[in-house]
Amino acid sequence: MATATSATYCRLPLSDTAWLQVETTTRPNTIVDPPSFCCRHISNHSYIGSMTHSIGEKKVIKIDVSSDTVCPWCFVGKQNLQKAMDSAKDQFDFEVRWHPFFLNPNAPKEGVRKTDFYKQKFGPAQYEGIISRMTKVFQSLGFQYDTSGLTGNTMDSHRLITYASTQGYDKQNALVEELFLNYFCQGKYIGDRQVLLDAAQKVGIGGAAELLEDPTKGIEEVQEEFEKYSSGINGVPHYVINGKYKLSGGQPPEVILKAFEAAANDASF
Repeated sequence: MATATSATYCRLPLSDTAWLQVETTTRPNTIVDPPSFCCRHISNHSYIGSMTHSIGEKKVIKIDVSSDTVCPWCFVGKQNLQKAMDSAKDQFDFEVRWHPFFLNPNAPKEGVRKTDFYKQKFGPAQYEGIISRMTKVFQSLGFQYDTSGLTGNTMDSHRLITYASTQGYDKQNALVEELFLNYFCQGKYIGDRQVLLDAAQKVGIGGAAELLEDPTKGIEEVQEEFEKYSSGINGVPHYVINGKYKLSGGQPPEVILKAFEAAANDASF
């Protein structure tokens, strides 16, 4: 685990609400975003990122994403990230890797009704405003925000996502997309083993049944991923681009594109 070091910073504007914090040491840089763009949980550790490399004429942009499978802004962020990557696919190749974060690590495994949970958490009045806003955000992306079904503990989904990375990051990325659609658009509970198995089968991940049958299998790997990539943050989605540039929240594609360009133009890579 990297330790904190002294550093010199400058701040480059990416938009009216997002700034890229460029650091002259090897500590990760940060893009600051409005708090409403991400889901938050408090933690206080440090982070080690990954590095970039080039293949042929294209630079490879590596993106480490910390997220929770029940965070709506993580779904929004994934859609915007994909749009940004699609826009820049002629310039860069991309490798996206997903890492666990727990908004509510003590959530019950058996699950509770989403509506009951959010009304209790935010209060009835604030709940209505939040649901209205998220519905509009999802509609702007071409999706219907579904608040039916259960919410609860996300450990099993993170066990499966972490395991999926051993079969390729493309499959892992496809699994994350499928689980997001299951939970946010289809009212499925991702703490349900069958939902997880169906998602794994759909994207071609083998060995999921054996993994999920043993409730202890994969826990250590999830914990290692969390400590390395997510323990130093307090909100998701959270991205680290080329191990150096941090981007937080459900930023629009144009902001993400500017972060790609900043990372690609960094002479240290």
